[in-house]
Amino acid sequence: MNLKQLVNKAKDKSNFADLKAYIKFCDEYLNYISDNLQAIIVSQNENHYRFYQYKKEGNFQITRPINSNLMYDAKDFTKASREFLKVLKNIKTIDKKDETIRNILNNATYTIQQSVGSALDGLPAGQSNTARKLNGDLFEHFIRLIISEIGIDCKSGTIQVPVIVDGEPTFNMSYQHDLIIEKENDIKVIGSIKTSSKDRIDKIFIDKFLYNKLTEKATPHIAIFLNDVQRKNTKRENEYGINATFLPGHFKGYTVKLNPLDGVYYCDIRPNMKTEIILKDHIKTFDNLLIEDIWKFI
Repeated sequence: MNLKQLVNKAKDKSNFADLKAYIKFCDEYLNYISDNLQAIIVSQNENHYRFYQYKKEGNFQITRPINSNLMYDAKDFTKASREFLKVLKNIKTIDKKDETIRNILNNATYTIQQSVGSALDGLPAGQSNTARKLNGDLFEHFIRLIISEIGIDCKSGTIQVPVIVDGEPTFNMSYQHDLIIEKENDIKVIGSIKTSSKDRIDKIFIDKFLYNKLTEKATPHIAIFLNDVQRKNTKRENEYGINATFLPGHFKGYTVKLNPLDGVYYCDIRPNMKTEIILKDHIKTFDNLLIEDIWKFI
């Protein structure tokens, strides 16, 4: 498959009906880049990040930053993808302390989604907004498929929230959510699924506050992010680095002064999220949601 075919496939959401379709696309993309890139550019400030540069057929475009510690190559992905599906099917009985299993859940999710995003980076420069929207929609769908695969029914959609006044529902407000998990017609979890927290973190905290205030309930709200890095140009021509797009001050402020979220999960977690106070207590890698936390919510 050439780059144009991969880009056209990624543009059509009907090509991603189930997990096997995502895995197949990733396999095709990884096999393509294994022998068809103009260059692999190393980030100047965080060297484990890479940028793929396409050849002439991709107008020599440069992709989003890829974390080489998480991204499988074609050979390793063939094995990891089989294990990925097996682990999801048997999530309740796996060894929770097995770091290999946790890495497969996290890294396979990252690799599959970054293959989609990087393929869409092959679109002409004027279509970057289209690529961003498509990538976001496909990530939301992908995460819902993963959660369904572990045996939990979920959906996206609009919730009609009754506003309670003096103990009586008075009128409704509509809320759109990326992830809704119900059990016996009772909403157990509401989630936001975004490729990054950039320009979105404030809304997620405020949504929880308003929803629970309006319903007079304490419905758990979670957020699932792929990563929080973007490409930046350095002062030297043709050199690139990465910028973090996460706002730790906002996150801490909302957590302490408004309300904490009930879980925040990243595939590509930033170093400060593992060490800084408040951040390290509220942010985890994605495997933690699938193996432990989601079962507590329901």
